[in-house]
Amino acid sequence: MELTYTQNGDYLIPNLTLKETSKAPLGKYGRMRRTFLQEHRPILYNDLSLTEQLFPHLREIDETAHRRVEQLMQELLEKDPAPDKRTQQMAWVQHMNSLKAQAEEIVLTELVYS
Repeated sequence: MELTYTQNGDYLIPNLTLKETSKAPLGKYGRMRRTFLQEHRPILYNDLSLTEQLFPHLREIDETAHRRVEQLMQELLEKDPAPDKRTQQMAWVQHMNSLKAQAEEIVLTELVYS
């Protein structure tokens, strides 16, 4: 592997580029996973960064987390049906927000913070 350098004052800075660059932004769960890795697993974060596996890993976590939240929402709705949306709008919103919070907490524990 041949490296080229750029001189910046007295220092030689290596010209490094990432092979895989994606314009698609990371989602909520991907950003949360990146922050978790930076703060609590710095060695794994550096290893993934240096081997160019960080962004594919974060995209996979983000996609899996979104699918899992949707799946959990369906399961929780089957176990605990929501009130009628036409007659009890606020109760329906409260119930759905509660289910979403439960599903997100499970996903965060299983995928993002593990």
